[in-house]
Amino acid sequence: MRSIDEAAPLAPISLLQLIWLASPALPIGGFSYSEGLEASVESGFIATETEASDWLSNQLHVALARGDLAIVAKAVAAWRCGELALLAPLNVWVLQSRETSELRLQTEQMGQSLLQWLRNQATASQPQLDACAHMRPTYPVTFALAASATHASVRDCLLAFAFGWAENMVQGAVKAVPLGQNAGQRILARLANEIPGAVGHAMQLTDNERQAFSPMLAILSSQHETQYSRLFRS
Repeated sequence: MRSIDEAAPLAPISLLQLIWLASPALPIGGFSYSEGLEASVESGFIATETEASDWLSNQLHVALARGDLAIVAKAVAAWRCGELALLAPLNVWVLQSRETSELRLQTEQMGQSLLQWLRNQATASQPQLDACAHMRPTYPVTFALAASATHASVRDCLLAFAFGWAENMVQGAVKAVPLGQNAGQRILARLANEIPGAVGHAMQLTDNERQAFSPMLAILSSQHETQYSRLFRS
């Protein structure tokens, strides 16, 4: 019998569900956050397309791949197996990895908004929804619940999560730097090429290898909380 994580054609319904979850149109507020990028523009670290591209590439590999993507991989498997006791520690880890109030607000707000969206779908069971609500869910853990209802592999779920992040961040860069739409598409193309490698790395991490160490991002986020003029909530 073929494993769900072996290479196999993705059923159209599962593919569409993943595209839906990755879409910036999903009403969870992802477009309102820049994750420190706006503060980096204000501080002079990002002023060009190349600098924005390098910044987001580094964030993908240094932050996302070593933290949230690894959490999504573990959480998808836990939701599918009904191992609810494993999910609370993963959720706590995400909260502990947020070093500023605005970054914690982002993951909690997006998690809660996605949970409310799931309540209007027919994909998650009531016990799953109740378990998710009980832990004050973060976005990676709630995304894993939504993605676990598809018949997609864990790898495909992570690809969708990472591409959704990339689209939101590129649009943030287009607005904040600012950049033209073609520049944004070039950055997105670079990230799309690098996402599979980041996903592969995340899937290999054990619980002891997972980490969240981005001190400059934390500093910039702290500065952003009191930044006088800003477009984004983080």
